[in-house]
Amino acid sequence: MLKRRDFLKFAAGSVLLGVLPKEAEANSDIYLQNDEMACFDKIYSKLKSIQRVVGYGNFNIISFDEALKIAKRYKSIGAFRKDEIALMEKIFYMDATKLGFYGARTVDNITYNINKKEALKIKGTGHWLFKGKPKEDYERILKDVGHSLKLTSGIRSVIKQTYLYYGKVKKLKGNLSKASFSIAPPAYSYHTIRDFDVGRVDWGYSNFTARFALTKEFHRLRHLDYISMRYGLHNRYGVRFEPWHIKVLV
Repeated sequence: MLKRRDFLKFAAGSVLLGVLPKEAEANSDIYLQNDEMACFDKIYSKLKSIQRVVGYGNFNIISFDEALKIAKRYKSIGAFRKDEIALMEKIFYMDATKLGFYGARTVDNITYNINKKEALKIKGTGHWLFKGKPKEDYERILKDVGHSLKLTSGIRSVIKQTYLYYGKVKKLKGNLSKASFSIAPPAYSYHTIRDFDVGRVDWGYSNFTARFALTKEFHRLRHLDYISMRYGLHNRYGVRFEPWHIKVLV
């Protein structure tokens, strides 16, 4: 387990104070072009509306093609235009190493579809896990760590990861590089193929901060030999420390 003194020393210059290592490289950051921002905002708005229509839980597992069909079906959303689809494809197929993200591509095609027969909705969470080892690991975690822990994010389809990534890009005013430090680009998320997030019950957004590393739940997680941490301190992926992210070992 990360000792409190070591953790606070690390956090003082990074996560807790909001000073991210990539800020020192702002001059080399990659942004959306000014003429792309209006198109990007329309895409994000449509994805948000689709989530409302299908529900937050179902939005986690719908495919890119399903999202296009839903948008076309509802006049209140409107079909995705060619330039909007082209921008989504451009971001999806972008080489993430240029953004400072060094993880492996987990999905090759934007049309990748989650096999719903292989997924199971976890009661009381609004999230899904893949059957087999991810589900088995989660059940073992609850048994070994306790029910003060819960699933906070499971399966994320390409479209769900796109929505989350775009939300971060929008908040950072089009900065794709900084966004990629906080969340994996759409084609690179292990949530799409096996990983999941956990957090303390009733802890809200704090579960997605480095503070989670100071909890008794995290301490117990670190002693389990059947899982690991995907994004540890100073990880090879080039992303922030995520103590809540469970790496499913295969």
